[in-house]
Amino acid sequence: MGASLLSLGKPWIRGIAAGALLAASLPPWGFWPLAFAGMALWVELLTEARHWRRAALSALVSVSWLAPATVWMADLALVGWPLALGGFAAMHAVAGALVPPDHRRHAAFPAAFALAELLRWTWPFGGVPLATMAMAQVSGPLAPTARIGGPLLLTALTAVGGVTLAAIAAARLRPLAVGAALLAAAWLAAIAAPGSEPIDIDGNPHDDAGIVVAAVQGGGPQNTRADVCEQRAVFERHLDTTLEQVTAGVDLVVWPEDVVHPSRDTAITPPRCNQPLLTDSEARAALSDLARHLDTTLVVGFFERTADGEANRNYVAVYNSQGATVDTYDKVQLVPFGEYVPLRSTAERFSDELPGRDVRPGTTDEPAAVDTALGPLGVSISWEIFFDHRARSGVGDGDGRLLLNPTNGSSYWLTVVQSQQIASSRLRAIETDRWVIQAAPTGFSAVITPEGDVVERTGVSESRVIQATVELRHGDTLSTRLGAWPVAAAAALTLSLALGLGRVLTRFTPLRKS
Repeated sequence: MGASLLSLGKPWIRGIAAGALLAASLPPWGFWPLAFAGMALWVELLTEARHWRRAALSALVSVSWLAPATVWMADLALVGWPLALGGFAAMHAVAGALVPPDHRRHAAFPAAFALAELLRWTWPFGGVPLATMAMAQVSGPLAPTARIGGPLLLTALTAVGGVTLAAIAAARLRPLAVGAALLAAAWLAAIAAPGSEPIDIDGNPHDDAGIVVAAVQGGGPQNTRADVCEQRAVFERHLDTTLEQVTAGVDLVVWPEDVVHPSRDTAITPPRCNQPLLTDSEARAALSDLARHLDTTLVVGFFERTADGEANRNYVAVYNSQGATVDTYDKVQLVPFGEYVPLRSTAERFSDELPGRDVRPGTTDEPAAVDTALGPLGVSISWEIFFDHRARSGVGDGDGRLLLNPTNGSSYWLTVVQSQQIASSRLRAIETDRWVIQAAPTGFSAVITPEGDVVERTGVSESRVIQATVELRHGDTLSTRLGAWPVAAAAALTLSLALGLGRVLTRFTPLRKS
Protein backbone atom coordinates (compact mmCIF):
# COMPACT_ATOMS: atom_id res chain seq x y z
CA MET A 1 0.00 0.00 0.00
CA GLY A 2 1.12 3.53 -0.64
CA ALA A 3 1.88 6.02 2.08
CA SER A 4 -1.03 8.06 3.39
CA LEU A 5 -1.19 11.84 3.21
CA LEU A 6 -1.71 11.64 6.97
CA SER A 7 1.86 10.36 7.38
CA LEU A 8 3.48 13.44 5.87
CA GLY A 9 5.48 15.76 8.13
CA LYS A 10 7.36 15.21 11.35
CA PRO A 11 5.66 12.74 13.74
CA TRP A 12 5.75 15.07 16.73
CA ILE A 13 3.99 17.81 14.76
CA ARG A 14 1.33 15.32 13.66
CA GLY A 15 0.95 14.18 17.26
CA ILE A 16 0.27 17.72 18.47
CA ALA A 17 -2.10 18.28 15.55
CA ALA A 18 -4.01 15.07 16.37
CA GLY A 19 -4.48 16.12 19.99
CA ALA A 20 -5.51 19.65 19.01
CA LEU A 21 -8.16 18.27 16.66
CA LEU A 22 -9.53 16.00 19.38
CA ALA A 23 -9.71 18.94 21.79
CA ALA A 24 -11.45 21.14 19.22
CA SER A 25 -14.12 18.47 18.71
CA LEU A 26 -15.15 18.82 22.37
CA PRO A 27 -17.39 21.36 24.09
CA PRO A 28 -17.20 24.30 24.37
CA TRP A 29 -15.65 24.38 20.88
CA GLY A 30 -17.57 21.32 19.80
CA PHE A 31 -17.09 20.62 16.08
CA TRP A 32 -17.56 16.85 16.25
CA PRO A 33 -16.12 15.85 12.79
CA LEU A 34 -12.68 16.97 13.95
CA ALA A 35 -12.53 13.97 16.28
CA PHE A 36 -12.35 11.63 13.28
CA ALA A 37 -9.52 13.66 11.76
CA GLY A 38 -7.62 13.56 15.06
CA MET A 39 -8.10 9.81 15.36
CA ALA A 40 -6.98 9.30 11.77
CA LEU A 41 -3.72 11.16 12.46
CA TRP A 42 -3.22 9.19 15.65
CA VAL A 43 -3.66 5.76 14.07
CA GLU A 44 -1.17 6.65 11.34
CA LEU A 45 1.38 7.62 14.01
CA LEU A 46 1.23 4.02 15.22
CA THR A 47 3.10 2.72 12.17
CA GLU A 48 6.31 3.47 14.11
CA ALA A 49 8.21 0.19 14.54
CA ARG A 50 9.47 0.74 18.09
CA HIS A 51 7.13 0.35 21.06
CA TRP A 52 8.60 3.31 22.86
CA ARG A 53 8.04 5.57 19.83
CA ARG A 54 4.40 4.59 19.61
CA ALA A 55 4.03 5.15 23.36
CA ALA A 56 5.72 8.56 23.28
CA LEU A 57 3.68 9.81 20.33
CA SER A 58 0.44 8.58 21.93
CA ALA A 59 1.35 10.40 25.14
CA LEU A 60 1.95 13.56 23.08
CA VAL A 61 -1.48 13.22 21.47
CA SER A 62 -3.04 12.73 24.90
CA VAL A 63 -1.48 15.84 26.43
CA SER A 64 -2.28 17.95 23.36
CA TRP A 65 -5.90 16.82 23.59
CA LEU A 66 -6.53 16.92 27.34
CA ALA A 67 -4.49 19.97 28.37
CA PRO A 68 -6.80 22.48 26.63
CA ALA A 69 -9.90 20.37 27.32
CA THR A 70 -9.26 20.33 31.09
CA VAL A 71 -7.57 23.73 31.44
CA TRP A 72 -10.12 24.78 34.08
CA MET A 73 -8.36 22.40 36.50
CA ALA A 74 -5.42 24.78 36.70
CA ASP A 75 -7.53 27.29 38.62
CA LEU A 76 -8.53 24.72 41.25
CA ALA A 77 -5.38 22.61 41.55
CA LEU A 78 -2.32 23.99 39.79
CA VAL A 79 -0.22 21.04 40.97
CA GLY A 80 -2.93 18.44 40.41
CA TRP A 81 -3.64 19.41 36.80
CA PRO A 82 -0.25 18.38 35.34
CA LEU A 83 -0.24 15.26 37.52
CA ALA A 84 -3.63 14.30 36.10
CA LEU A 85 -2.42 14.97 32.55
CA GLY A 86 0.61 12.79 33.19
CA GLY A 87 -1.56 9.95 34.44
CA PHE A 88 -3.89 10.16 31.44
CA ALA A 89 -0.94 10.31 29.05
CA ALA A 90 0.56 7.19 30.62
CA MET A 91 -2.65 5.25 30.00
CA HIS A 92 -2.81 6.34 26.37
CA ALA A 93 0.91 5.64 25.97
CA VAL A 94 0.41 2.04 27.03
CA ALA A 95 -2.50 1.73 24.61
CA GLY A 96 -0.40 3.12 21.77
CA ALA A 97 2.50 0.81 22.56
CA LEU A 98 0.20 -2.23 22.46
CA VAL A 99 -1.13 -1.44 18.99
CA PRO A 100 0.85 -3.37 16.33
CA PRO A 101 2.46 -1.15 13.67
CA ASP A 102 1.22 -3.26 10.73
CA HIS A 103 -2.23 -3.77 9.24
CA ARG A 104 -3.51 -5.15 12.55
CA ARG A 105 -3.56 -1.66 14.00
CA HIS A 106 -6.85 -1.00 12.18
CA ALA A 107 -8.61 -3.39 14.57
CA ALA A 108 -6.32 -2.99 17.56
CA PHE A 109 -6.38 0.81 17.81
CA PRO A 110 -10.13 1.28 18.55
CA ALA A 111 -10.00 -1.59 21.04
CA ALA A 112 -6.89 -0.34 22.85
CA PHE A 113 -8.17 3.23 22.92
CA ALA A 114 -11.54 2.18 24.35
CA LEU A 115 -9.89 0.14 27.10
CA ALA A 116 -7.52 2.99 27.99
CA GLU A 117 -10.48 5.35 28.25
CA LEU A 118 -12.44 2.91 30.40
CA LEU A 119 -9.45 2.75 32.76
CA ARG A 120 -9.26 6.57 32.83
CA TRP A 121 -12.96 6.77 33.67
CA THR A 122 -12.73 4.36 36.59
CA TRP A 123 -9.27 4.59 38.19
CA PRO A 124 -7.72 5.96 40.32
CA PHE A 125 -9.97 7.63 42.91
CA GLY A 126 -13.11 6.61 41.04
CA GLY A 127 -11.89 7.86 37.65
CA VAL A 128 -12.07 11.11 35.70
CA PRO A 129 -14.47 10.80 32.71
CA LEU A 130 -13.88 14.35 31.47
CA ALA A 131 -13.20 15.57 27.91
CA THR A 132 -14.28 12.25 26.41
CA MET A 133 -14.83 11.48 22.76
CA ALA A 134 -18.39 10.46 23.63
CA MET A 135 -19.02 14.08 24.65
CA ALA A 136 -17.67 15.21 21.29
CA GLN A 137 -19.97 12.90 19.36
CA VAL A 138 -23.18 13.71 21.26
CA SER A 139 -24.04 16.19 18.49
CA GLY A 140 -23.03 13.84 15.69
CA PRO A 141 -24.85 11.09 13.80
CA LEU A 142 -23.36 8.31 15.96
CA ALA A 143 -24.89 9.67 19.18
CA PRO A 144 -27.86 7.23 19.18
CA THR A 145 -25.44 4.31 19.54
CA ALA A 146 -24.97 5.35 23.17
CA ARG A 147 -28.42 3.86 23.73
CA ILE A 148 -27.08 0.35 23.06
CA GLY A 149 -23.49 0.54 24.31
CA GLY A 150 -23.16 3.70 26.36
CA PRO A 151 -20.23 6.12 26.15
CA LEU A 152 -17.69 3.32 25.69
CA LEU A 153 -19.28 2.17 22.43
CA LEU A 154 -19.47 5.76 21.19
CA THR A 155 -15.81 6.20 22.09
CA ALA A 156 -14.77 3.03 20.25
CA LEU A 157 -16.82 4.04 17.19
CA THR A 158 -15.08 7.42 17.12
CA ALA A 159 -11.78 5.56 16.82
CA VAL A 160 -13.30 3.30 14.14
CA GLY A 161 -14.30 6.46 12.28
CA GLY A 162 -10.69 7.64 12.49
CA VAL A 163 -9.41 4.34 11.12
CA THR A 164 -11.94 4.56 8.28
CA LEU A 165 -10.90 8.11 7.45
CA ALA A 166 -7.23 7.09 7.47
CA ALA A 167 -8.08 4.22 5.11
CA ILE A 168 -9.80 6.65 2.75
CA ALA A 169 -6.74 8.92 2.75
CA ALA A 170 -4.45 5.95 1.96
CA ALA A 171 -6.89 4.16 -0.39
CA ARG A 172 -6.87 1.03 1.77
CA LEU A 173 -10.05 -0.74 0.70
CA ARG A 174 -10.31 -3.47 3.33
CA PRO A 175 -10.16 -1.32 6.51
CA LEU A 176 -12.33 1.26 4.74
CA ALA A 177 -15.04 -1.33 4.00
CA VAL A 178 -14.88 -2.93 7.45
CA GLY A 179 -14.92 0.42 9.26
CA ALA A 180 -17.84 1.77 7.23
CA ALA A 181 -19.77 -1.46 7.79
CA LEU A 182 -19.21 -1.32 11.56
CA LEU A 183 -20.36 2.30 11.76
CA ALA A 184 -23.46 1.61 9.68
CA ALA A 185 -24.33 -1.55 11.63
CA ALA A 186 -24.01 0.22 14.98
CA TRP A 187 -26.18 3.10 13.81
CA LEU A 188 -28.89 0.77 12.47
CA ALA A 189 -28.80 -1.29 15.67
CA ALA A 190 -29.30 1.86 17.74
CA ILE A 191 -32.34 2.84 15.67
CA ALA A 192 -33.91 -0.62 16.07
CA ALA A 193 -33.01 -1.20 19.74
CA PRO A 194 -35.66 -1.12 22.47
CA GLY A 195 -36.12 1.99 24.56
CA SER A 196 -38.55 3.48 27.03
CA GLU A 197 -42.18 4.50 26.69
CA PRO A 198 -44.23 7.38 28.11
CA ILE A 199 -46.12 6.88 31.34
CA ASP A 200 -48.34 9.29 33.23
CA ILE A 201 -48.39 9.84 36.98
CA ASP A 202 -51.18 7.27 37.38
CA GLY A 203 -49.04 4.57 35.81
CA ASN A 204 -50.95 4.21 32.54
CA PRO A 205 -48.64 3.33 29.63
CA HIS A 206 -48.83 5.01 26.23
CA ASP A 207 -50.24 8.20 27.72
CA ASP A 208 -48.40 11.14 26.21
CA ALA A 209 -49.62 13.64 28.80
CA GLY A 210 -46.60 15.47 30.22
CA ILE A 211 -45.79 17.22 33.46
CA VAL A 212 -44.54 20.77 33.91
CA VAL A 213 -41.05 21.08 35.41
CA ALA A 214 -39.07 24.14 36.44
CA ALA A 215 -35.27 24.28 36.73
CA VAL A 216 -34.30 27.24 38.92
CA GLN A 217 -31.07 29.20 38.43
CA GLY A 218 -30.67 31.95 41.01
CA GLY A 219 -27.75 33.64 39.25
CA GLY A 220 -24.82 35.46 40.78
CA PRO A 221 -21.08 35.73 40.08
CA GLN A 222 -19.11 32.93 38.45
CA ASN A 223 -15.69 31.62 39.60
CA THR A 224 -16.34 32.11 43.32
CA ARG A 225 -15.47 29.99 46.35
CA ALA A 226 -17.82 28.86 49.12
CA ASP A 227 -18.12 31.49 51.86
CA VAL A 228 -20.25 31.25 55.00
CA CYS A 229 -21.15 34.93 54.60
CA GLU A 230 -22.69 34.25 51.18
CA GLN A 231 -24.93 31.35 52.20
CA ARG A 232 -27.96 33.53 52.82
CA ALA A 233 -27.51 35.50 49.59
CA VAL A 234 -27.30 32.33 47.49
CA PHE A 235 -30.38 30.86 49.17
CA GLU A 236 -32.42 34.04 48.82
CA ARG A 237 -31.50 34.44 45.16
CA HIS A 238 -33.00 31.02 44.45
CA LEU A 239 -36.01 31.61 46.66
CA ASP A 240 -36.77 34.99 45.06
CA THR A 241 -36.21 33.67 41.53
CA THR A 242 -38.60 30.80 42.21
CA LEU A 243 -41.32 33.04 43.63
CA GLU A 244 -40.97 35.58 40.83
CA GLN A 245 -40.68 33.30 37.79
CA VAL A 246 -42.28 29.92 38.49
CA THR A 247 -45.88 30.00 37.31
CA ALA A 248 -48.91 28.23 38.73
CA GLY A 249 -49.52 24.61 37.78
CA VAL A 250 -45.92 23.44 37.88
CA ASP A 251 -45.57 19.79 38.94
CA LEU A 252 -41.87 19.70 39.83
CA VAL A 253 -39.38 22.41 40.84
CA VAL A 254 -35.66 21.57 40.89
CA TRP A 255 -33.05 23.66 42.69
CA PRO A 256 -29.27 23.25 42.13
CA GLU A 257 -26.75 21.33 44.19
CA ASP A 258 -25.81 22.65 47.66
CA VAL A 259 -27.49 26.07 47.33
CA VAL A 260 -29.09 25.34 50.71
CA HIS A 261 -26.04 25.51 52.96
CA PRO A 262 -27.40 26.45 56.37
CA SER A 263 -25.55 26.94 59.62
CA ARG A 264 -26.61 25.39 62.91
CA ASP A 265 -29.29 27.38 64.70
CA THR A 266 -26.80 28.18 67.48
CA ALA A 267 -24.09 29.46 65.11
CA ILE A 268 -22.81 33.00 65.68
CA THR A 269 -22.53 35.29 62.67
CA PRO A 270 -18.88 36.32 62.05
CA PRO A 271 -18.26 40.09 62.32
CA ARG A 272 -17.11 40.24 58.69
CA CYS A 273 -20.55 39.11 57.40
CA ASN A 274 -22.90 41.93 56.44
CA GLN A 275 -26.04 39.87 57.06
CA PRO A 276 -27.06 37.16 59.54
CA LEU A 277 -26.15 33.56 58.79
CA LEU A 278 -28.82 31.38 57.21
CA THR A 279 -29.91 28.98 59.95
CA ASP A 280 -31.09 25.43 59.46
CA SER A 281 -34.58 25.93 60.88
CA GLU A 282 -35.06 29.13 58.87
CA ALA A 283 -34.07 27.47 55.59
CA ARG A 284 -36.28 24.42 56.14
CA ALA A 285 -39.27 26.52 57.09
CA ALA A 286 -38.87 28.66 53.97
CA LEU A 287 -38.63 25.61 51.72
CA SER A 288 -41.67 24.01 53.33
CA ASP A 289 -43.65 27.21 52.81
CA LEU A 290 -42.47 27.40 49.20
CA ALA A 291 -43.59 23.86 48.36
CA ARG A 292 -47.03 24.54 49.90
CA HIS A 293 -47.34 27.91 48.19
CA LEU A 294 -46.61 26.43 44.75
CA ASP A 295 -48.53 23.21 45.54
CA THR A 296 -45.69 21.24 43.97
CA THR A 297 -42.94 18.71 44.48
CA LEU A 298 -39.74 20.58 45.33
CA VAL A 299 -36.27 19.00 45.00
CA VAL A 300 -33.46 21.05 46.58
CA GLY A 301 -29.72 20.58 47.05
CA PHE A 302 -28.42 20.69 50.65
CA PHE A 303 -24.89 20.87 52.02
CA GLU A 304 -24.42 20.57 55.77
CA ARG A 305 -22.46 18.96 58.59
CA THR A 306 -23.27 15.36 59.47
CA ALA A 307 -25.00 14.69 62.78
CA ASP A 308 -21.76 13.43 64.35
CA GLY A 309 -19.90 16.55 63.19
CA GLU A 310 -17.08 14.56 61.62
CA ALA A 311 -17.95 15.01 57.93
CA ASN A 312 -20.19 16.90 55.52
CA ARG A 313 -23.30 15.80 53.62
CA ASN A 314 -24.11 16.70 50.00
CA TYR A 315 -27.65 15.57 49.25
CA VAL A 316 -31.00 16.44 47.73
CA ALA A 317 -34.19 16.61 49.77
CA VAL A 318 -37.70 16.18 48.40
CA TYR A 319 -40.57 18.30 49.74
CA ASN A 320 -44.12 17.33 48.87
CA SER A 321 -46.93 19.77 48.18
CA GLN A 322 -47.84 19.78 51.89
CA GLY A 323 -44.35 21.02 52.74
CA ALA A 324 -43.09 17.79 54.32
CA THR A 325 -39.70 16.23 53.60
CA VAL A 326 -40.47 12.83 52.08
CA ASP A 327 -37.13 11.52 50.81
CA THR A 328 -33.42 12.30 50.46
CA TYR A 329 -30.53 11.08 48.32
CA ASP A 330 -26.88 11.48 49.36
CA LYS A 331 -24.29 11.95 46.64
CA VAL A 332 -22.24 8.78 46.14
CA GLN A 333 -19.67 9.64 43.45
CA LEU A 334 -17.55 12.34 45.08
CA VAL A 335 -15.00 14.68 43.51
CA PRO A 336 -11.48 13.62 44.58
CA PHE A 337 -9.53 16.50 46.15
CA GLY A 338 -12.71 18.58 45.98
CA GLU A 339 -15.23 16.79 48.18
CA TYR A 340 -12.84 14.32 49.75
CA VAL A 341 -9.06 14.12 49.92
CA PRO A 342 -7.32 10.83 49.12
CA LEU A 343 -3.92 10.51 50.80
CA ARG A 344 -4.75 13.62 52.81
CA SER A 345 -1.51 13.83 54.80
CA THR A 346 0.52 13.91 51.58
CA ALA A 347 -1.86 16.11 49.59
CA GLU A 348 -1.95 18.81 52.26
CA ARG A 349 1.78 19.39 51.80
CA PHE A 350 1.13 20.67 48.27
CA SER A 351 -2.09 22.68 48.67
CA ASP A 352 -3.71 24.83 51.33
CA GLU A 353 -7.07 24.97 49.49
CA LEU A 354 -8.15 21.40 50.16
CA PRO A 355 -11.45 20.86 51.97
CA GLY A 356 -10.92 20.67 55.71
CA ARG A 357 -13.61 18.02 56.10
CA ASP A 358 -14.55 15.23 53.69
CA VAL A 359 -18.05 14.69 52.36
CA ARG A 360 -19.48 11.38 53.56
CA PRO A 361 -20.75 9.48 50.51
CA GLY A 362 -24.15 7.89 50.28
CA THR A 363 -24.57 4.16 50.03
CA THR A 364 -24.46 2.20 46.79
CA ASP A 365 -26.89 -0.32 48.30
CA GLU A 366 -29.80 1.94 47.40
CA PRO A 367 -30.70 3.14 43.87
CA ALA A 368 -29.79 6.70 42.90
CA ALA A 369 -33.42 7.80 43.00
CA VAL A 370 -35.93 9.60 45.20
CA ASP A 371 -39.58 8.80 45.78
CA THR A 372 -42.01 11.59 44.92
CA ALA A 373 -45.69 12.12 44.15
CA LEU A 374 -44.69 11.78 40.49
CA GLY A 375 -43.15 8.37 41.14
CA PRO A 376 -39.43 7.55 41.43
CA LEU A 377 -37.05 10.09 39.88
CA GLY A 378 -33.41 9.30 39.11
CA VAL A 379 -30.79 11.65 40.60
CA SER A 380 -27.21 12.28 39.49
CA ILE A 381 -25.77 15.11 41.58
CA SER A 382 -23.27 17.25 39.64
CA TRP A 383 -20.06 15.16 39.24
CA GLU A 384 -22.18 12.01 39.11
CA ILE A 385 -23.63 12.97 35.72
CA PHE A 386 -20.24 12.21 34.14
CA PHE A 387 -20.58 8.56 35.26
CA ASP A 388 -23.04 6.47 33.28
CA HIS A 389 -23.33 3.89 36.07
CA ARG A 390 -24.88 6.46 38.44
CA ALA A 391 -27.61 7.26 35.90
CA ARG A 392 -28.19 3.53 35.39
CA SER A 393 -28.60 3.14 39.14
CA GLY A 394 -31.32 5.79 39.23
CA VAL A 395 -33.14 4.93 36.03
CA GLY A 396 -32.64 1.15 35.86
CA ASP A 397 -32.45 -0.08 39.45
CA GLY A 398 -34.50 2.86 40.73
CA ASP A 399 -36.94 2.88 37.80
CA GLY A 400 -36.58 6.66 37.66
CA ARG A 401 -39.07 8.33 35.32
CA LEU A 402 -36.89 11.41 34.86
CA LEU A 403 -33.20 12.05 35.52
CA LEU A 404 -32.38 15.08 37.67
CA ASN A 405 -28.96 16.72 37.65
CA PRO A 406 -28.75 19.36 40.38
CA THR A 407 -25.25 20.78 40.02
CA ASN A 408 -23.02 23.65 41.11
CA GLY A 409 -20.39 24.97 38.71
CA SER A 410 -20.10 28.44 40.24
CA SER A 411 -16.52 27.90 41.44
CA TYR A 412 -15.11 26.93 38.02
CA TRP A 413 -12.99 29.17 35.85
CA LEU A 414 -14.23 29.63 32.26
CA THR A 415 -17.16 27.55 30.99
CA VAL A 416 -15.29 24.46 29.77
CA VAL A 417 -16.46 22.06 32.47
CA GLN A 418 -20.03 23.46 32.42
CA SER A 419 -20.25 22.92 28.64
CA GLN A 420 -18.95 19.38 29.03
CA GLN A 421 -21.49 18.77 31.77
CA ILE A 422 -24.31 19.72 29.39
CA ALA A 423 -22.81 17.24 26.90
CA SER A 424 -22.75 14.57 29.63
CA SER A 425 -26.37 15.28 30.52
CA ARG A 426 -27.21 14.83 26.84
CA LEU A 427 -25.37 11.50 26.83
CA ARG A 428 -27.23 10.31 29.92
CA ALA A 429 -30.52 11.31 28.28
CA ILE A 430 -29.72 9.24 25.17
CA GLU A 431 -28.39 6.25 27.12
CA THR A 432 -31.40 6.07 29.46
CA ASP A 433 -34.03 7.35 27.01
CA ARG A 434 -35.18 9.83 29.64
CA TRP A 435 -35.69 13.56 29.91
CA VAL A 436 -32.90 15.21 31.93
CA ILE A 437 -33.39 18.32 34.06
CA GLN A 438 -30.15 20.14 34.93
CA ALA A 439 -30.23 22.98 37.45
CA ALA A 440 -27.14 25.08 38.29
CA PRO A 441 -26.87 28.23 40.46
CA THR A 442 -24.88 30.29 37.93
CA GLY A 443 -25.14 28.17 34.76
CA PHE A 444 -25.67 26.17 32.82
CA SER A 445 -29.19 24.95 33.53
CA ALA A 446 -31.04 23.01 30.83
CA VAL A 447 -33.91 20.75 29.88
CA ILE A 448 -32.88 17.88 27.57
CA THR A 449 -35.02 15.44 25.58
CA PRO A 450 -34.47 11.64 25.49
CA GLU A 451 -32.90 12.16 22.05
CA GLY A 452 -30.25 14.38 23.62
CA ASP A 453 -31.60 17.65 22.24
CA VAL A 454 -31.35 20.73 24.45
CA VAL A 455 -34.80 22.30 24.64
CA GLU A 456 -33.55 25.37 26.45
CA ARG A 457 -30.37 26.46 28.23
CA THR A 458 -29.54 29.38 30.48
CA GLY A 459 -26.57 31.71 30.20
CA VAL A 460 -23.88 32.24 32.81
CA SER A 461 -24.84 34.23 35.94
CA GLU A 462 -28.39 35.04 34.87
CA SER A 463 -31.32 34.68 37.24
CA ARG A 464 -33.74 32.51 35.33
CA VAL A 465 -36.21 29.65 35.47
CA ILE A 466 -36.54 27.17 32.62
CA GLN A 467 -40.10 25.88 32.63
CA ALA A 468 -41.04 23.11 30.22
CA THR A 469 -43.43 20.21 29.68
CA VAL A 470 -41.69 16.83 29.75
CA GLU A 471 -42.69 13.17 29.68
CA LEU A 472 -42.33 10.69 32.48
CA ARG A 473 -40.96 7.49 30.97
CA HIS A 474 -40.58 3.84 31.90
CA GLY A 475 -38.44 1.00 30.52
CA ASP A 476 -34.78 0.20 29.97
CA THR A 477 -32.45 0.63 27.03
CA LEU A 478 -29.72 -1.92 26.30
CA SER A 479 -27.20 0.53 27.73
CA THR A 480 -29.17 0.79 30.97
CA ARG A 481 -29.50 -2.99 31.26
CA LEU A 482 -25.97 -4.02 30.32
CA GLY A 483 -23.64 -1.12 31.06
CA ALA A 484 -20.11 -0.96 29.67
CA TRP A 485 -19.06 -4.59 30.09
CA PRO A 486 -20.17 -6.02 26.72
CA VAL A 487 -18.23 -3.32 24.87
CA ALA A 488 -15.24 -3.71 27.19
CA ALA A 489 -15.24 -7.48 26.68
CA ALA A 490 -15.45 -7.07 22.90
CA ALA A 491 -12.57 -4.59 22.96
CA ALA A 492 -10.41 -6.88 25.10
CA LEU A 493 -11.15 -9.82 22.81
CA THR A 494 -10.38 -7.79 19.67
CA LEU A 495 -7.08 -6.56 21.07
CA SER A 496 -6.13 -10.04 22.25
CA LEU A 497 -6.88 -11.56 18.84
CA ALA A 498 -4.87 -8.86 17.08
CA LEU A 499 -1.87 -9.41 19.31
CA GLY A 500 -2.25 -13.20 19.27
CA LEU A 501 -2.44 -13.25 15.47
CA GLY A 502 0.87 -11.44 15.34
CA ARG A 503 2.55 -14.07 17.50
CA VAL A 504 1.21 -16.83 15.28
CA LEU A 505 2.37 -15.14 12.09
CA THR A 506 5.87 -14.48 13.39
CA ARG A 507 6.37 -18.21 13.76
CA PHE A 508 5.89 -18.75 10.04
CA THR A 509 6.44 -15.54 8.07
CA PRO A 510 8.03 -12.17 8.69
CA LEU A 511 5.56 -9.40 9.46
CA ARG A 512 4.98 -6.96 6.66
CA LYS A 513 4.17 -3.32 7.27
CA SER A 514 0.97 -2.25 5.50
